[in-house]
Amino acid sequence: MARFEELNDKVSLAEQMQTNEDGSIVLINVFTVDPAEEEALLAAWKHDADFMRAQPGYIATQLHKAIGGSGTFVNYAIWESVDSFRNAFTSPEFQKRIGGYPESAIASPHLFKKLAVPGHCVA
Repeated sequence: MARFEELNDKVSLAEQMQTNEDGSIVLINVFTVDPAEEEALLAAWKHDADFMRAQPGYIATQLHKAIGGSGTFVNYAIWESVDSFRNAFTSPEFQKRIGGYPESAIASPHLFKKLAVPGHCVA
């Protein structure tokens, strides 16, 4: 099972999930894993992603792997709202799936919203 560590020690994911932000949100989840357990992490992530894709409010996700032999991964997922993410994340089925991650895995999820900064954003 993955161990969770907050990405921001001032605001937890649980606190973020209680907010009423308007519009879509982005989940950024940084995973670290022993390189010997990368395949197990990928299998667990795919299992979770398959579940999330079927949930109301899901828009898209991508997984990125660090280069140079690093055991770091970044998951980027877009949701229609905080509510839709919270409902999927706290569902009993998803909570069971979290147990499928390898012992060395550490997950650091955090929620974000896109900012419109003129001249500095790529669509």
